[in-house]
Amino acid sequence: MLFKIILVFLAAMVLIALVGRALFPSALPRVLRKRQSPPRCGTCGRYLIGQRTCDCGGKAK
Repeated sequence: MLFKIILVFLAAMVLIALVGRALFPSALPRVLRKRQSPPRCGTCGRYLIGQRTCDCGGKAK
């Protein structure tokens, strides 16, 4: 009987997780999100490392 209760509880938790991922995909942790392209300068196209603005004065896309 205890085994059935634990199994139902785990199944309910899985169902809640699936519904949550379907309704709120942006709420996933950064590690679980699909990989996005690295930030680039909007003006010259260079990759931005560690900062949000480029030497040319453009901003990240």
